[in-house]
Amino acid sequence: MGKIFSNFGFRIMTWMHRRRDRPEFYGPVLAEAGISRGMTVLDFGCGPGIFSVAAAQIVGPIGNVYALDIHPSSVLGMRARIEMGALDNVTTILSDCDTGLADESINVALLYDVFHMLKLKKKERVLAEICRVLKTDGILSFSDHHLREDMIVGPLTAGGKFKLVRRGAKTYSFAKTNPLLQNGGGKEES
Repeated sequence: MGKIFSNFGFRIMTWMHRRRDRPEFYGPVLAEAGISRGMTVLDFGCGPGIFSVAAAQIVGPIGNVYALDIHPSSVLGMRARIEMGALDNVTTILSDCDTGLADESINVALLYDVFHMLKLKKKERVLAEICRVLKTDGILSFSDHHLREDMIVGPLTAGGKFKLVRRGAKTYSFAKTNPLLQNGGGKEES
């Protein structure tokens, strides 16, 4: 994704995020994302795993959550949380961008508090990868409190891969645009 935090920096970030590790924080955010039982979710830049664990509980044993992060400490921490919580439906991915997931295999991708850390080329790669793995009717749920609305909507819609479908109190929801238009053929239906 971006520059890897030092282990000390990652521990500080994790400690600061502990206040968010409560249902009153992550509940409204995930409700806006539209996650439900049986879905497959990608938490891109999962950090300490607050949203990954909560999403795993929502999707239940018939759903799946992929928790991706560039930082080895994040992935190790997620694996420990998985074992402690007996979360059989969470898989960790250590990567800076490539998920290794099949095309159109994800219902909801979470991109929370990561985008501001990425350089322009990396932003483009991340959005292309998320677009590739999202199902045709999938949702990219986006939140980054470091960015103004114009710094969110503009870059996410500029490449023609996503369109804004909803502004929530906590998140922005983006849908994939018509894949035929992305490949230069067909007309988008109204």
